[in-house]
Amino acid sequence: MIIVDTNVIAYLYLPGVFTPRAEALLERDAEWAVPWLWRSEFRNILAGYVRRNTISFESAVDLQAEAERLLAGGEYDVESRAVLELASQSGCSAYDCEFVALAVTLGVKLVTMDAQVLRAFPALTVSLRAL
Repeated sequence: MIIVDTNVIAYLYLPGVFTPRAEALLERDAEWAVPWLWRSEFRNILAGYVRRNTISFESAVDLQAEAERLLAGGEYDVESRAVLELASQSGCSAYDCEFVALAVTLGVKLVTMDAQVLRAFPALTVSLRAL
């Protein structure tokens, strides 16, 4: 099991330079875990693609549904206190710290491309680039 942040999910579903790495990660470890927040963050990414006419509205709806199926059973609540402590200690956003808090709770690594999170939590994180 690994924690993935929303950008890793986006790399999996929205073709780009890091898509092959996200696909390889899924093949290597298909048990992905996320805080519930990922749904809103991914919707926001998809909405941006729709606004820029990069994908259609229907494609965005389909991608959200497909990602929700992939992550079904791997979505978790996180403790607000833990998130706020991590955010106050690191300077990272509370959004990012939801993923870090989940990694701490489950005792697994967080895969991310977020440079600030990678710097702030080197013992808990792995860069998608490194995989």
